Amino acid sequence: MNRKRLRDWGIAIGELPTGPHNKLSDVPGVTVGHATVADSGHNTGLTVILPASGNLYADKLIAASHIINGYGKTAGSIQLDELGTLETPIALTGTLNVGKVSDALVAYTMAECDRDGVACRSVNPVVGETNDAVLNRLADRPVGAAELAAAIADADADFDEGDVGAGRGTMCMGLKGGIGSASRIVTVGGQHFTLGALVQTNFGRLDDLLVAGYPAGAAIRRIVSAPPAPEDKGSCMIIIGTDLPVSHRQLSRILRRAAVGLVRTGSFVGHGSGDVVLGFTTANRLCREQDDLRQVTLLREEALEGAFRAAAESVEEAILNSLCTADRVTATGMGVAGNETVTLAGFSEFLPALLPALRGRG
Repeated sequence: MNRKRLRDWGIAIGELPTGPHNKLSDVPGVTVGHATVADSGHNTGLTVILPASGNLYADKLIAASHIINGYGKTAGSIQLDELGTLETPIALTGTLNVGKVSDALVAYTMAECDRDGVACRSVNPVVGETNDAVLNRLADRPVGAAELAAAIADADADFDEGDVGAGRGTMCMGLKGGIGSASRIVTVGGQHFTLGALVQTNFGRLDDLLVAGYPAGAAIRRIVSAPPAPEDKGSCMIIIGTDLPVSHRQLSRILRRAAVGLVRTGSFVGHGSGDVVLGFTTANRLCREQDDLRQVTLLREEALEGAFRAAAESVEEAILNSLCTADRVTATGMGVAGNETVTLAGFSEFLPALLPALRGRG
């Protein structure tokens, strides 16, 4: 299982410093877990982001979403934006598993509330997806409650990337995609804050792939005999977390900068690409025991500049990390047998020749 990340090749994106893991989990309290389904006919799974400890339904987080292109089936985003709060973990999976995973998140949240003695009338589960049908028999819908429980049990600050969890069956830029992550440290008023991104990549054409601004896809195309894809389609789920003290509106502004990181890797946000950003802040948690009137600390608008850059840089690097860490997957079983992937790591003999140019553009 290849786990060599972009910076292990000596390639850095942007100018801001990273957190210790260079992952979304550098935001204090955030953990990520996976459950992978890899058997005859199936290459899919579930990735869960646990954004904070404790009961999320009782003590909600400020949250927001941004739709870059809405060709997708994300669940829970309407209420998330109307109320500006997140009350469950965020799950990512394959397209037709969304209903089953939503149901599992409801059951998980209600069980948590029963345990903690918290009244729970209704739950807004948040589930994102991409279509992994090239490598996975989508209609079987093999992901549900058992996989959610396994992913939650697996959650850790130093989680795997690549062809794991919800990234098991995804394709990106004509190569094997998957789960990728990155983080940045932002300094505001002399204090250090963290912003991290996690992506589920399933979009784009090889010919368009950019690595640190270098047209790596076009270079790879010259040694790959397969015909180019006719269009940019698929999806990219982007999760952004931070501990910056921002409002729902300010968080929405930050999330919009995720598109900058996406297009820097070569995406043209095609008609069939469902590119969705979900985000949260662990600051100013909305606890059930607070009074009706709340006092919170917020950044000035002018102080958001660093967060904008951090969002763009971390999303770009997270996407490239998903490509770097993904291993080759060959599908078996009725309906998908013989479908296989090419990986960015598969060009390891070719990539070193690019390193001088890439390092100069990092």
